[in-house]
Amino acid sequence: MKILTGLISSLTLLSLNVVGLSQVQAQGLEIQNVPVSFSGTGCPSAKTVQAVFNGDTLSITFSEFEAKAPRPKVISKSCNLRIGLSVPSGFNVQPVSVNYSGFADVPTAGSADLNVKIFFQGREVPPDNNPNQTFKSGFSDVWNKNVGITLNPINACKNPVSSVFGINSTLTARGTNIPSGQETQIRIDTIDTTIGPVLFEIKFEYNPC
Repeated sequence: MKILTGLISSLTLLSLNVVGLSQVQAQGLEIQNVPVSFSGTGCPSAKTVQAVFNGDTLSITFSEFEAKAPRPKVISKSCNLRIGLSVPSGFNVQPVSVNYSGFADVPTAGSADLNVKIFFQGREVPPDNNPNQTFKSGFSDVWNKNVGITLNPINACKNPVSSVFGINSTLTARGTNIPSGQETQIRIDTIDTTIGPVLFEIKFEYNPC
């Protein structure tokens, strides 16, 4: 509870100024860096995590996020991200999709799980399609998730609104009965973009009232 309380408190110091969105619309490309609050066993150092708004897309930059389990271990890694949204009056803003991809390598008798939960305005969001996946014995390939979100927009037509967007992600690799000398691997890969390595891309729609 102390960690969660501290996390929520820290969000009051974070602001994602959606005025930048209107500036993008009026002036073309505009890149805005935003700090991110995070916690979990799989998060990298604070220096390698930030949010970057570029056009209508919020990109979470990361160094790496993976779980590896040699026999006979089961390894889980988690990382929970929280971003403060400050929507100025005169706008409706809503997230519409979250994109992420990765790789899994599962030896004989192993398995791996991807689990992602999306939060908006303090509540877990029911996504349009499954954000999770189980990788069974013998799977060795890349994977991709483009998860749609259908939500009422943040209505800041008359007054500014502050809210929070969050992503909780957990990777679990199971090596309990795999052959000796092998390991089960699962990771969310970074996307190579012009702004650097990106782990999650969140697309927004925004409209003046």
